[in-house]
Order: sequence, then structure tokens, then C-alpha cells
Amino acid sequence: MKIAAIQMISGTDVAENIATAARLIAQAASAGAKLVALPEYFCLMGEHDHDKLSIAETEGDVSAPLQAFLSQAAHQHGLWLIGGTIPLKCDSPEHARNSCLVFGPQGQLAARYDKIHLFRYDNGREAYDEGRVLQAGTQPVTVQADALNVGLSVCYDLRFPELYRAMSFASGQAPMNLISVPAAFTYTTGQAHWELLLRTRAIENQCYVIASAQGGTHSNGRRTWGHSMVIDPWGVVLGQLPEGEGVVLADVDVARLAAVRSQLPALQHRCLF
Repeated sequence: MKIAAIQMISGTDVAENIATAARLIAQAASAGAKLVALPEYFCLMGEHDHDKLSIAETEGDVSAPLQAFLSQAAHQHGLWLIGGTIPLKCDSPEHARNSCLVFGPQGQLAARYDKIHLFRYDNGREAYDEGRVLQAGTQPVTVQADALNVGLSVCYDLRFPELYRAMSFASGQAPMNLISVPAAFTYTTGQAHWELLLRTRAIENQCYVIASAQGGTHSNGRRTWGHSMVIDPWGVVLGQLPEGEGVVLADVDVARLAAVRSQLPALQHRCLF
């Protein structure tokens, strides 16, 4: 299956961000992609953390602009769409969930994952604390997208390998063979850790990884690291876009995945549970 990671430099205008996402999804579809992933916060990189609360939607509201766009884009192009993240309302009016919605080729909602790990960082020059406006999710989620069992995660989740182990060995489900990581990594942390962490998650879980990122200097002054990429189960980077908007295409080869797991059956050799 051909897959595509979309990289954006989202700004403060939701309509403009949606238009950019639509154009890049169409570009990926025209290149043959059957699964497309948008970056975290594709819809809005606001001036302030609380800006996302004003566009938070109720899950399942077909008239809500963000969910309607994702559903229509998936249906229009007949593909699986991992919708980066959008803010969804929760039980606190002062918070929202940072949610990844997956839509199938008929435009149906196939899965929802709420970001579990909330980013906090302060080096004295730049400071972030997602917990001020976000409510953390609690449950790992995978979704079956045709032949691919896709593990859903978001940005800071990447630093917590136990999340991916939980998805890999969930009782009664097919083995996970693709990990999705929509992200808006800061330039500082991305430069140091992004590729290293992504390749590690691919190698230790013997999975493909699709990482769709924000990548550039945004209108709010924040700079994100970018480097959207697709990685194979051996840790080989199959495609990468350092900075700027665009599409990274690669093929998921289930035979390659099976060969890696057969030649080095590390997942069968686990001793600690």
C-alpha cells in the first residue's frame, strides 16, 4: 500500500489551513496514496494555547467544519485519512482533547485516539505546557485500515515506548504493522531527538512508521522541526521532507515486514511483561 505523510506550516487562519490540507491530500491521492496522514494541529497553530478551545468540536457532529472536511476528503479520494489532530470538547469547558480521528474511504469515522502524554518543556528560553488547556486521553487505540493494523499516537507520545508495546500486544487483535505519529515537534527537541526516536520505535516494534509533522516558522513565531518521514521495520528512512509544506510518499510492503520479523523474531523473544 502506498502511504503519504503530509507536512504543513499551519497558521492562525483555520480556513486557509483546511485549504492547504485539501490541496496536499489531493496531491498525495493523485500520486496513488491509499493512506494519508496529516500533522498534529493541521487546523490551527494559534497565537495562544487557549485559541484551540474556540474551535473545539463535539465528536460525531457532521456539521462541524473540521470533522466534515476530514470525512469528505477521505470519501472524495477513496482513501484512509489519519486526520492529524483536532480539538474535541471534553467534560471541562477550560480544556479540550487533542484528538486524532481516522476516516475510511467511504468517509466513515473509523477510530478516535486522544493524546495521552501531554508535553511540558522549559529551557529558560522557550516554555510549553499542554496540560494548561488539554485533557489527557487514557486508552491506546489501533485501527484496521485494509491490510494494515495502525497504532495511533501523537507527538510527545513518541517518548513512551510502553504505549507502543501495549498496542503491539493487545489481546485479541492483529499484530500492529504501522505506527502513526502526527506531530508538531519544537525545533529544539526535534533537532535532538525526532529521527532517533522514530527509528527506534520502528526497530523495536518491527513496524513501519509514518510521521507527519509541522515543519517551518509559523505566523505565531513558533518554529517546528518538520522532517516528516516514513520508516521501514529495519529502521531505514524511506522518504523525508526536512522543512516546508509537501508530501512524503512510500510503500508499505507486508512481505518486507514479514521477512524482518521472521529473520529476527525479536517480538517473540520478549521475557518481561
